[in-house]
Amino acid sequence: MNIKNEIKSYLAATGITMTELVERLNKDLPEDKKTSVQNLSNKLSRGSLRYDEAHQIAVAIGKRIEWVDNKKDDGQ
Repeated sequence: MNIKNEIKSYLAATGITMTELVERLNKDLPEDKKTSVQNLSNKLSRGSLRYDEAHQIAVAIGKRIEWVDNKKDDGQ
């Protein structure tokens, strides 16, 4: 799954629109650091979202990014 579909899936599951997400992301930012729905949508479409931005999105929708070993649970 690409980052755009993954984030849109989480938004749908939590009932948050892109507009609401952008409002949450911009809440405590100075004017020169705020983003727009179009800007975020473009980053998602291009796959150019930075890790820190993905983390901010996760926090804004009540999720967290977790690093998990890519090993089977059977001790391998």
